[in-house]
Amino acid sequence: MKILIIDDERAIRGSLSEILSDEGYEVACAEDGATGLEKALGEHFDIIFCDIKMPGMDGVEVLGRLTGEGIDSSIVMMSGHGDIDTAVECIKKGAYDFIQKPLDLNRLLITIKNANEKSTLIGQNRILKKKVFGAEMIGQSEGICQIRQMIQKVAPTPARVLIYGPNGSGKELVARQLHALSDRSKMPYIEVNCAAIPSELIESELFGHEKGSFTSAIKQHKGKFEQADGGTLFLDEIGDMSLSAQAKVLRVLQENKLSRVGSDVDIKVNVRVIAATNKNLRDEIEAGRFREDLYHRLSVIVINVPSLDERKSDIPLLIDYFVEQLGAEAALPRKTFSAAAVKALQERSWKGNIRELRNVVERLLILGGSEISLEDVKTYC
Repeated sequence: MKILIIDDERAIRGSLSEILSDEGYEVACAEDGATGLEKALGEHFDIIFCDIKMPGMDGVEVLGRLTGEGIDSSIVMMSGHGDIDTAVECIKKGAYDFIQKPLDLNRLLITIKNANEKSTLIGQNRILKKKVFGAEMIGQSEGICQIRQMIQKVAPTPARVLIYGPNGSGKELVARQLHALSDRSKMPYIEVNCAAIPSELIESELFGHEKGSFTSAIKQHKGKFEQADGGTLFLDEIGDMSLSAQAKVLRVLQENKLSRVGSDVDIKVNVRVIAATNKNLRDEIEAGRFREDLYHRLSVIVINVPSLDERKSDIPLLIDYFVEQLGAEAALPRKTFSAAAVKALQERSWKGNIRELRNVVERLLILGGSEISLEDVKTYC
């Protein structure tokens, strides 16, 4: 754990640094507010101890600047004056805690322990949100920038969206972003992979069923449309959906109501549908495998996600992102990639797209050297 001490008194900095170093913490010090602010913005610290009364930039100003920059360190304010009004002001401005001088060792260590637990929870929550809502879209290529702009415009509207793109290109990430930036973001987001569900079960999965409606229906079941009521339903690989299921989906989109398998009772639902496919639905319509009326209902907005081979300039950014992600989620070492290794990865063909690149980065972090070299790429890719 890294701790920063900001205090204009040399004796306080020295004694506090010595105590915390003996406890096994990595400690840095700053003798005034301006220096402390520069250090805190320049590198990550888990906890920052900041004195309130300092010449020049005082602790309250440092606190305001740090919270304004979105620093997620736990900031503990220190003062020898015991001013309760100042303590309240600091807590309102985002301080984690306030402790008085002279510092009590037990109080200090308890504060550090609690602040560390808070930081751990924040980190876990950040990872969980990324798993649920998808990570940010990584890349600066023209295609990705256009998709970001499209998402910003489309997400706040109720328009249905059809997402095209090859497997592993990130279609589901686009869908999650559309939901996260919509006014339905606090309501359910439900995913269905239409290609992974047997055709005889897809209707039950989507619309639910009543007890006894078929042999294995031992109890009533709410389908994905009902589960997503008020929120968003993402129909991935919709090109693989059976024609009978397509007809029922069309009815829901037209009338905003459905009936479960084994029932003729209508149930009203309010669901925004986002669909995705790696197939050309125009070709599927011509072949009689996809309903043209459903296509027109789904394709109010069409977003085309480029393959990784079409956006190779994003590969260095994606490598850096996956190194950090795998370090946080799988505790893999955060290794650097040599320029030659990155170039070699850019020159490859990526049929598996983003998913394949992530797997390759994970493999190289596990099997490669301390710095991923061109030889590592040739050996393990």
